[in-house]
Amino acid sequence: MPTRPKPFRKESITVAYLVQMLREAVGLDLDTLNEVDTQHRLVTEADLHRPGLALAGYVDLFTHHRVQILGNTENQYLQHLSTEAQAEAFGHLVQFDVPCVFLTHHNRLPDALLEMATARGIPVFATPAPSTRFMAQLGSFLDDQFALQQSVHGALVDVYGVGILLVGKAGIGKSEVALDLVERGHRLVADDVVILTKKESVLMGSGTNLVQHFMEIRGLGLVDIRAMFGIRAIRFQKRAEIVVQMQLWDENEEYTRLGMIDDIHEIMGVELPLVKLPITTGKNVTVICEVIAMNHLLRHYGYDPAEVFKERLAERIRTKSASRPERGTQYFEGDYE
Repeated sequence: MPTRPKPFRKESITVAYLVQMLREAVGLDLDTLNEVDTQHRLVTEADLHRPGLALAGYVDLFTHHRVQILGNTENQYLQHLSTEAQAEAFGHLVQFDVPCVFLTHHNRLPDALLEMATARGIPVFATPAPSTRFMAQLGSFLDDQFALQQSVHGALVDVYGVGILLVGKAGIGKSEVALDLVERGHRLVADDVVILTKKESVLMGSGTNLVQHFMEIRGLGLVDIRAMFGIRAIRFQKRAEIVVQMQLWDENEEYTRLGMIDDIHEIMGVELPLVKLPITTGKNVTVICEVIAMNHLLRHYGYDPAEVFKERLAERIRTKSASRPERGTQYFEGDYE
């Protein structure tokens, strides 16, 4: 198999992009409280920080490079201070180049403090959401943005709810198999380049923002799967669960026949079942991919055909039955059809 690209992480995202996605993708209600440049303000990590100690004056361990959250505790602390003390306390925070500040639970900053943030170019936003819920949603979004990613040359298709990642040498027919699966009612996630994102022990796959659900068929050109087959034929994301490695038949290669030994394909530390699928003339690869998906579902729910066959074989050996094959049906009754 060809060398895979190395995993990568985003180094940063802009505050403008963060706020846009929180509003559009996550569905959070956010108010912009001051007008500063958010296009060049960068968020560089997923962890969040509540700067209670920083407001009190202890900044030795202040992680100012993180997104800052001011909840009820921080805001009530500021409200109990005099005007001069408020400015001093908030000055401990804005003396650093923090990415942005979010106020939760309908809280607002006094105008003087908001002007201090604006003078330092620090964007301030407010949300009616409680701190715990807001931080959970914001943290989940940032975890996704800064998760480990890797691009894979192949096609990802949802077959009976199972994410099958088709890989193999260029020109071996991955796109054609994916197209045939779509025509049979399955759903395309990505073709040519699949972006895999590691979410704990799960690999989530999607297409690139350029290609999305376009597909290149050699000899034909580009095909827009969504426009041709409709919305039912695509998915924007899907968990990758099985890797099907398509390769030309090699008589010297050892291929799995009984399925008693599982091959593994490792991506970013996550092990996925691997099926080496030799391509020969007349072989219906599309149907085999459907069977691979159904077999995976059977094994997921506790039925392993290889284990069942192994038990039958062990019973035959234990009882020392005749080596000559016997009929599976011992009596033909009724009409002989």
